[in-house]
Amino acid sequence: MALSVEMITFDCVDPDGLADWWAKAAGGDVNAVAPGEFVMVTSEGRTTLGFQRVPDPTPGKNKVHLDFHAADKEAEVARLIGLGAKETGRNSFGPEFEWVVMADPEGNAFCVAGG
Repeated sequence: MALSVEMITFDCVDPDGLADWWAKAAGGDVNAVAPGEFVMVTSEGRTTLGFQRVPDPTPGKNKVHLDFHAADKEAEVARLIGLGAKETGRNSFGPEFEWVVMADPEGNAFCVAGG
């Protein structure tokens, strides 16, 4: 028996708003399973993103985060900032592997790598 990733779920204050943001950022359709409580972003052939309301978000650094690849990293970073993300840092393992650390509107970390 093997496990497969079905969904990555975010704890958040505003699941409807954050799901809408991620649908615009990563693509997909918003499915409000329980509006205001649990919302999903689905896209054919891709892992579902889930957003569940919690009364008190976990403070501090994420222990798990999403990594994305973009053909034009800088253009994608600019697009995401335009949607409301924040750039929080840049890292590299030499010039062949560089990435930008970002945060969504509720502060969840994610990274964008690419050319």
